Amino acid sequence: MMSKLGKDNLNGIKKLKINRRLIIVEDEPKNEISKNIRDICENKELIDINFKKCVKGYHLINSSPINETIWEDINTTVFSSLGIEIFSKSNGGHLPGMDIDCSFGKISNKSAKYSNNRRSIDISSYRLTTVCSEKKCGTPSEIIEEINKRKNFDCYSFIIRDEYIANSDNIHYDWMLIPSNYVALNPESYIWEPTIGKRGKNKDSQVGWNTNEIDGCRMSITFSMSSQLWIHIEMTDEIKKFIIASAEVCKHPSYNYIELLDKLSN
Repeated sequence: MMSKLGKDNLNGIKKLKINRRLIIVEDEPKNEISKNIRDICENKELIDINFKKCVKGYHLINSSPINETIWEDINTTVFSSLGIEIFSKSNGGHLPGMDIDCSFGKISNKSAKYSNNRRSIDISSYRLTTVCSEKKCGTPSEIIEEINKRKNFDCYSFIIRDEYIANSDNIHYDWMLIPSNYVALNPESYIWEPTIGKRGKNKDSQVGWNTNEIDGCRMSITFSMSSQLWIHIEMTDEIKKFIIASAEVCKHPSYNYIELLDKLSN
């Protein structure tokens, strides 16, 4: 069941659709993107088909899994194949926030690995040393304000992989598009509490921040890890609704770069 807060975020939405760009009416939640996420293309099957083609095309010559930098390029190709205009992209830049600006909206690309038999994922996000560290622990309000200040995008675009399929040489990928203000990704949804060290030199000292759980999801910050924000997401039935495409591919490439060039040159 979705929490009351999650339901409230999905209510009362109004939408204008102009030249395939979603315009969210001012002062209303952005979750219209989640309400009709597959409306990015009239042919809903084409989303899944072209995602599969891009992922399989990448693995024709690459054995390494798709990471965030590669995902930005692949995601751009998929969007373009669906008739979505690309205005700009970060080209692998490391600045926090938006990676792709397109006629669907502003996108932040992330990659993650499934844990616990695809029951959960952990997403690494911003480094927050400017507002919390071992020298200055900061406050929940400062942390929330800083996280939200960096959200200059409408949607997260996650590519999530399972590399450990039993008795298989395959990698499974899921593509998830999820609004940036969705309850599990919104720092204001949680109660923030200090994390206290239990041993060694940090015993009884604050070593970070952690939150309560909402439908199994939570956030945490560890000062010794550059105060990086981590988001733990339980793959509930509600969360799984944001998966819009999947692919399963062989880990072993069919060609190397020389073979591919020779084949295309013939």
